[in-house]
Amino acid sequence: MNHTPGSGPDRHRVFAPLSSARGRRSFADTWWGNAWVSALEGATRSATGRLARGRTYARAGNVREITITPGRATAQVRGSLPTPYRSSMEIPQLTERQWDALLDVVAARAGHLAALLDRDMPTSLAEDAAQAGVHLLPGRRELVPSCSCPDDGYPCKHAAALYYQVARLLDQDPFVLLLLRGRSEGELMAELLRRNAAQAAAATTMPAAVTPRGVSARQVFAAAQAGLPPLPNPPPALHQPGPVVQLPAADPGSGVDAEGLEFLAADTAARAAALLRQALLPLGETIAPPVLSVSDDAVRLATADPPLSVSQRLAWGTRRTPTALARAAAAWNCGGAAALAILDDHQDVDPLYLRAVREEIRQNWEGDHAPRLRADGAWLTVVGHDAQLRLGADGRQWYPFRKKYGTWWPAGFPLRDVTTVLSELLAPDSD
Repeated sequence: MNHTPGSGPDRHRVFAPLSSARGRRSFADTWWGNAWVSALEGATRSATGRLARGRTYARAGNVREITITPGRATAQVRGSLPTPYRSSMEIPQLTERQWDALLDVVAARAGHLAALLDRDMPTSLAEDAAQAGVHLLPGRRELVPSCSCPDDGYPCKHAAALYYQVARLLDQDPFVLLLLRGRSEGELMAELLRRNAAQAAAATTMPAAVTPRGVSARQVFAAAQAGLPPLPNPPPALHQPGPVVQLPAADPGSGVDAEGLEFLAADTAARAAALLRQALLPLGETIAPPVLSVSDDAVRLATADPPLSVSQRLAWGTRRTPTALARAAAAWNCGGAAALAILDDHQDVDPLYLRAVREEIRQNWEGDHAPRLRADGAWLTVVGHDAQLRLGADGRQWYPFRKKYGTWWPAGFPLRDVTTVLSELLAPDSD
């Protein structure tokens, strides 16, 4: 690569202290921000004391202004004492060969550069880069912490707080990740412009002998004149499905449930609109719809406020009482099939992991004493309260439950931060 890194101001970026993150479900909203957090937490599944304390410091806004330079992020972090510590993290910079490969990847598809300029990083860019031998996001062993505090943790809670706040910066601007990897936004843009100009110049001087063979314009025009229709434009995106035609009342002896048929037609239109929105997304951003069992799909339908006759048939068809169907629908609204899977079924969990979870709650609880928890498989019941936490089948998300009329009902959306889930569940106004 004919580019030598400089020392311009865009290679030394200083970010003002981020606002308090209390109440946030997670530190990252984008897939790459969450991948950064996963690289930090690794196999610990967020249940270590220092990481938990680091999250608390970050949520409270204890991390002061953050300086990002190639291969390094630094900040002053205040812990339990008034005087802050100086914390930093280092990440390996990409080699010249890796930057060459990455720039080739970005230049090869116009959508990659457009996404970056829009402060987005599609998964297809990371996948193409990985195929070229460049891993943009670091592995756990590549993150090297340092702190002036006396704690010998790796990382200590102050460095962990910095890590979590950097995840928020990455969310806002993926060029922060590229700067950590060794190149500023200005350097990348200059090099990409140089490459594009070189490619354009090469295209104008390409010998005819090596010009790729294709279909001549005359052949295409002749085919069109012969009646070959052009490709249609993509359909417009739908923000909501169209109205469903109201059916006339069916003859009582016909066996046709007009009300139920209208409900199914409306559900079909809503699902079709959702599939169309997915189809119009850029390549690499689509999410395949889940394959549901008949029972799970019936629960999904029950969340759409069906008519009474339809709700009764759904309950009968899934061998549930109306109350049991309403409970299952509440689970679906809180987390889809994943929440439904833990509604009645237990799973085995490593007792050491549950012990670490309890310790995390104890260290992060804001108050005199953390609540006592009684473990039953993957369920943690709060002693003295009609409150319970359940670990999802993925081993990462915690689902809140509350006892009503002697039965445990879903009480909200899941979170990875077990302390936040528990505190929100026990809050006085959470009912």
